[in-house]
Amino acid sequence: MSETKNKSLRIVFMGTPEFAVESLRHLLGAQLNLVGVVTAPDRPAGRGRKIQESAVKKFAVANGIRVLQPLKLRDESFLEQLRELNANLQVVVAFRMLPRAVWEMPEYGTFNLHASLLPQYRGAAPINWALMNGETETGVTTFFIDDKIDTGHMILQTKAAITPGDNAGSLHDRLMSIGGRLVVETCTLIAQGDVETHPQKQSDLLKPAPKINKETCRIDWSKPMDQIQNHIRGLSPYPGAWSFLKKSAEAEMTQLKIFKSRFEIQNHSFTTGSIIHSKKTMKVAVQNGFIVLLEIQFPGKKRMNVKETLHGQKLGENAEMR
Repeated sequence: MSETKNKSLRIVFMGTPEFAVESLRHLLGAQLNLVGVVTAPDRPAGRGRKIQESAVKKFAVANGIRVLQPLKLRDESFLEQLRELNANLQVVVAFRMLPRAVWEMPEYGTFNLHASLLPQYRGAAPINWALMNGETETGVTTFFIDDKIDTGHMILQTKAAITPGDNAGSLHDRLMSIGGRLVVETCTLIAQGDVETHPQKQSDLLKPAPKINKETCRIDWSKPMDQIQNHIRGLSPYPGAWSFLKKSAEAEMTQLKIFKSRFEIQNHSFTTGSIIHSKKTMKVAVQNGFIVLLEIQFPGKKRMNVKETLHGQKLGENAEMR
């Protein structure tokens, strides 16, 4: 793309978390014309409830890009500020749902980067659900936003393999990098007038990716071994799969987070959920084998490997997961 065509774009970028920063970094590196950034308002977070700026805001401020932080996207004061930026393209990565007044504003439209191979895994948590469902392939998609969630006409896609060693953290980082490159490629096509879009096909076989909540994260030990393993890695390192743990027959139940595990295929006669442990190891009996716990976290404690954790924890003969 020529320098003249680069300058013909006036881009407003919308995003909030670290995943979005990589796309913003790629746009800046490609010397595209960023006229503003829209991100979430500063909010209190953490134990001290200190005011925190979004990752996107920090990056934008450090690079001298104007930042807008609306409480409500339909407020006329925000819409007027957005119009004043005179953008002809809006790029959205990991942000909230936009009202029509916003996504229809620029001449060249508004496109979104989504971390799945649409139309599969529409929704808030595509990376987690792809892993939890045992997929071996995923990717990223750019598409023009319409009035529904993740349903607009697709522009580009890039596929990525999911390896057995992947968890949500490693897959997030890989798709974040791939996505940054795809955002620049999409802007290039738009500036050149070479965009060909494709409608998303509807099917009863589509898998959703709804927002993850606490109950979603709870482990069901009655499920097949591979499904439990996928559940754990699909929620690691955040927000973390969890289970109720009963350390002994007399003990009260406590919540245990599990971040890393592996499975062993083995015939046994243990009750599902029974914990078999030594001073250094801890595994849970499931169908046709065991889930071997490798990294766990007790309430109020740090995430640690099982060997270190068991130094300060006493488990009885009847310890179990529920």
